[in-house]
Amino acid sequence: MFNDIGGLELVALVVLAVLIFGPDKLPKVIQDAAAFIRKIRAFSENAKEDIRSELGPEFKDFEFEDLNPKTYLRKQLAENEDLKELKELRSSFDLKKEIDEVTDAVNAREPSGVSDTAVPATVNGSPSGGPDLLKKRDKPARDERPPFDSDAT
Repeated sequence: MFNDIGGLELVALVVLAVLIFGPDKLPKVIQDAAAFIRKIRAFSENAKEDIRSELGPEFKDFEFEDLNPKTYLRKQLAENEDLKELKELRSSFDLKKEIDEVTDAVNAREPSGVSDTAVPATVNGSPSGGPDLLKKRDKPARDERPPFDSDAT
């Protein structure tokens, strides 16, 4: 519950508590807070036991933490045999290697790690003298007409 509170924050809370309640009332406030937390925990445990007893013997291993969607999904995924096969299949693919090969092919370079295979320097069947699709086109002249016929309306 308090795992994310650092040392400096804890010191600041203690100093603030001493300033608000005073050094003579602070022990009584701490005792009251601890008793309140114990009562809340006891109430929670009693409610859980009442629910378990009302559900019957088939739910004797029921844990309320399983009602959390994340916990439920983790438990179901860990027990599912089909998903274990998918994990094995997924781990057999090296996605970084596949992306590097595609990048090398697009850039017309020899793939890294494979020196025997030659990658042709063609794009869409045309040699490297074809149009460069990544190059920004020049703006057309003002009097140049667009490639479609606007008079055919």
